[in-house]
Amino acid sequence: MSPFNLETCARPNILALQPYRCARDDYKDDGSNVLLDANENAYGPSLDAADTSATLGGFDPLGLHRYPDPHQSELKQLLCKLRNTHAHTAKTITPDNLFVGVGSDEAIDALLRCFCVPGKDRILTCPPTYGMYAVSAQVNDVDLVKVPLTAAPEFSLDVPAINAALSNEPNIKLAYFCSPGNPTGSLLAKEDVQQILNHPTWNGVVILDEAYIDFAPEDSSLAELVAEYPNLVVMQTLSKAFGLAGIRLGAAFASPPIAYILNSMKAPYNIASPTSAFARAALGEKGLATMRGNRAKILTQRERLFQELPKFEGVGRRRGGTASNFLLYEILNAEGKPDNSTAVAVYEKLAEQKGVVVRFRGKEHDCTGCLRITVGTEDEVTKFLDSLRITLSEVRGFPK
Repeated sequence: MSPFNLETCARPNILALQPYRCARDDYKDDGSNVLLDANENAYGPSLDAADTSATLGGFDPLGLHRYPDPHQSELKQLLCKLRNTHAHTAKTITPDNLFVGVGSDEAIDALLRCFCVPGKDRILTCPPTYGMYAVSAQVNDVDLVKVPLTAAPEFSLDVPAINAALSNEPNIKLAYFCSPGNPTGSLLAKEDVQQILNHPTWNGVVILDEAYIDFAPEDSSLAELVAEYPNLVVMQTLSKAFGLAGIRLGAAFASPPIAYILNSMKAPYNIASPTSAFARAALGEKGLATMRGNRAKILTQRERLFQELPKFEGVGRRRGGTASNFLLYEILNAEGKPDNSTAVAVYEKLAEQKGVVVRFRGKEHDCTGCLRITVGTEDEVTKFLDSLRITLSEVRGFPK
């Protein structure tokens, strides 16, 4: 049993925070009220309705002069419906378990501000991992404790080392884990996460970043486990599998007390009306069917890359797993060794001469010579494979 205690883990000033009460907290716009409470422009938005509706894919812009729903209860209910699989617990999560924000990045930063005293407290990360944990920590004057992922076979949590750090390193308040990992593509083992959640002495919060979870095997998400563990937060986003990176919608599943604090800290109207409308449509029956259809196509192309890339002269080991919409592969020099300079040359040549942009990740921990390749459409994957074959030959000085 974890000794987690929110009252002693969170910052006292955050626990004492009285959330801002906005105009829509008392009376909502049901279409019949005369709303003279929020200093809005009653004549409507300065937009051409017909042109804007077409641009926004049918979204009605006429209500944009009103502030959006500060609570997003309908959106939160749809997210709960998606994640209440009961694959991991018989308990049910509700909108009280939800914070929604501007991408996952808002939750990453809010959690740091909630739990970490600047200049004193620290967070734990497991490189190679998503870079925004470190960026947000630096912005908030919070130091890092790094415990690298194990390299073999597919970048997993080093549970003994993590638990030792949580036992012996002072002032660690948060542990950020990415599952599936970025840039590793590896799904973290549920049992490993639970071992850390059950640490016998550490009073802190485990944050599981599941941005890519819908590309992993069925029932991989641990979001509903926040009903079992008061020291667990699971972050998700609509940017990846749902293809809605442009609306910037993220969610954090947490125990009701932590979710309440996060919602108290946020800006009053952090989710714009168009963002909410698009998100609700994506989480509806038709939207989910579209997402699953597109995901099936992506998984087919992921398998194609997985089969084809090892055949290429100059492509080395796959580093990491296959639970996401990208793969991480070594690029080899003429001596057959993973090499950053060769990988950078291939990366730049692909982008500048072939019009194919991948991501160089060779500076990440234990990723020497690695390129991260996002899985595209069938045509995009074909162009990538053709371009890579030629580029490898040119960079490494071998015949095509």
